[in-house]
Amino acid sequence: MLTALFLACLLGDLALRTWLARRQIRHVMAHRNHVPDAFAHRIGLHSHQRAADYTAARSHLTIIERIVEALVLLGLTLLGGLQWLDILAGRLIDSELWRQAALIAVVLALLGLIGLAFSAWRTFVLEARFGFNRMTPRLFMVDGMKMLVVTLVLGIPLLLAILSLMQASPQHWAWWAWGVWVGFNLLVLWLYPGFIAPWFNRFTPLDNPELSERIHALAQRCHFGLEGLFVMDGSRRSAHGNAYFTGFGRHRRIVFFDTLLARLNTDEVEAVLAHELGHFAHRHVLRRIIMNFVAAGVLLQLLAWLSTQTWFYVQLGVVPQLGRPNDGLALLLFMLTLPVFTFWVTPIASLLSRRDEFQADRYAVTQCGAQPLADALVKLYDDNAATLTPDPLHSAWYDSHPSAAVRIAHLHDA
Repeated sequence: MLTALFLACLLGDLALRTWLARRQIRHVMAHRNHVPDAFAHRIGLHSHQRAADYTAARSHLTIIERIVEALVLLGLTLLGGLQWLDILAGRLIDSELWRQAALIAVVLALLGLIGLAFSAWRTFVLEARFGFNRMTPRLFMVDGMKMLVVTLVLGIPLLLAILSLMQASPQHWAWWAWGVWVGFNLLVLWLYPGFIAPWFNRFTPLDNPELSERIHALAQRCHFGLEGLFVMDGSRRSAHGNAYFTGFGRHRRIVFFDTLLARLNTDEVEAVLAHELGHFAHRHVLRRIIMNFVAAGVLLQLLAWLSTQTWFYVQLGVVPQLGRPNDGLALLLFMLTLPVFTFWVTPIASLLSRRDEFQADRYAVTQCGAQPLADALVKLYDDNAATLTPDPLHSAWYDSHPSAAVRIAHLHDA
């Protein structure tokens, strides 16, 4: 029963995503030669056509990536890949804890290499074709090595802790693992601004007294405790621009991409930041963290039950080893197959995210007015080659932000 359900969901997910991607391509290309009237005075036809071509190219690559991911998943599960790796690890490694950790590490490394290949193609072919890539092959490799080090330093202790809990407390490990997971995420939130992010990018204090004064005044009006204002050298890697705040408690800081500051004026930068602070004011970030923690607790309880069911392994292509722990197998099967069964959650998450974006926009309007944010958004859509004419169904399913026309119309109605 589970095998049939897994195959149906996998094929259904792949077919739906491919259909949505092709709809997006057809819709965007059908409107390629006409700039929407609301943007005709700000965005030229050449920029609009570039955005359409960029969107279509990304969608084509996404289709290929989904097909490869589906084939790899089938190979690891029903076609016996995990079974073979588990037996091989059992022959080579005597320690049960390290055997299971090695099994998980090998599978994650395989998936990481596939993801790395697509990332390289996306960076050096697709992004370069449209003038966005500024990453050198050397920087790409250095970033990859740094990410590997961070993953090993943080991930190995987490993995060993969870596997040890599963082995030491078969009846109650999920509760203890949930506590470890919550603590781990809070630790990463604390480490990221001051230790992890600076290892990848250079952060310098904002050297613009007028803008700094405006932002500090805005933060004070929004009751946002601020440790500092920083500019990140995003232009080393990409022409895309952004701004965000990070950290928590007394260690919150606001970060601007240098590409963003180079494009927007002071009023527009303030409006973009007011939008980000709108997420803080409405507690969107805190709510998402809590929801993620709750979901993690529920999923760990589900995994704790599934890991004791023989049919969970067998019907997903793996025969559990008798007399040996199969916790690593259970973790892998759950992690690999969960997205297949939960793909229908995507449009719900997208809808909730768009609702948050509307709230943050309304908050920004109360702080800075509608026009500066609207002007900033038009520039960002243009600079990032974001299509102004997405397919409505594709947008409803995937988009975490409202489409350009809808969003700017809401701004002026706020």
